[in-house]
Amino acid sequence: MPYKYSPYMHWAKTQSRARYNLATSGVGGYPLRELPFDCSQLEINGENSYGYLPLKQAIAAHAGADPDSVVMAAGTSFANYLAMAAILDPGDEVLIEQPAYGLLIDAAQYIGAAVKRFPRTGESGWALDPALIRRSVTAKTKLIVVTNLHNPSSALAPESTLREIADIARSIGARLLVDEVYLDAVYENTPRTSFHIGPEVVITNSLTKVYGLSGLRCGWILAEPGLARAMWQLNNLFAATPVHPGELLSVQAFANLDRIRERARRIVEADRAVLRRYAPAPPHGTTMFLDLGVPDAEPFLERLRAEYETSAVPGKFFEMPGHIRIGMGVDHERFTEGAKRLFALAAQAQR
Repeated sequence: MPYKYSPYMHWAKTQSRARYNLATSGVGGYPLRELPFDCSQLEINGENSYGYLPLKQAIAAHAGADPDSVVMAAGTSFANYLAMAAILDPGDEVLIEQPAYGLLIDAAQYIGAAVKRFPRTGESGWALDPALIRRSVTAKTKLIVVTNLHNPSSALAPESTLREIADIARSIGARLLVDEVYLDAVYENTPRTSFHIGPEVVITNSLTKVYGLSGLRCGWILAEPGLARAMWQLNNLFAATPVHPGELLSVQAFANLDRIRERARRIVEADRAVLRRYAPAPPHGTTMFLDLGVPDAEPFLERLRAEYETSAVPGKFFEMPGHIRIGMGVDHERFTEGAKRLFALAAQAQR
């Protein structure tokens, strides 16, 4: 039996880097020295058998949820896997948006679910269309999966749309999973989490993409308390306890989230202004999905790396081989030069 893996994550870890790296997916790392925390207060072990209570309370307060609905996980990707594994059995039907972040599909397939798809189109601004979802669900559908903001396009779905999709899920006895890891990159009038729509809605999130705190591995799931308890029990198969120093630092991060987000926001918005010199950039988020107008972007990306020392994410990892994904929010000077090189090559290729 061939071993199972994520093609996108393997590429990201081994081939994405370049002098001008536009293949990022979140903001640059937040410096530990800027977090107001006395590191002499770190402890190796703590009482965290089913979640470190101060961290559960901080996540709950951030989301406006009950701590009993919070399940901690090592980042959003593992949160997605844990949520799917608790909801789905092998052979169960899961309906996932297309294009989609590759790890969502990888996780569902690893669990043994029957994966079906529904489209989000560039012509619609990558909007979620409840009518398409209604036509795609069946009596066998156990889970509908979307991202908000959409990965890779950064399209924002309004709560009214997500509420309509949750109603569809409820009508067939299914659940709706919303990956909200990019939602806080809506810097003005930030929407509340969709968890409040109803008990059939499950949310995943983390401090990784928007806050630059990936190394803390502070991810979480919001689910109705009965399902949350089932997820905690399932997690016992994978981890006895989390890394307690990371939990202590995460609590302090939640106490300073506004400042941490504002630091990243300044870089993201400066990068967005650069993108607008060349193409319509999304108003929210840290990623842009660019249509190169070719069947396959691979030759373009190979030349971009070899001749222009610049990288971007191939659209094939989102099932759109003629597209590329560009990431913002890491290093404005390098981003500016990388964008200049990318769009110079794009203009040359179109001539």
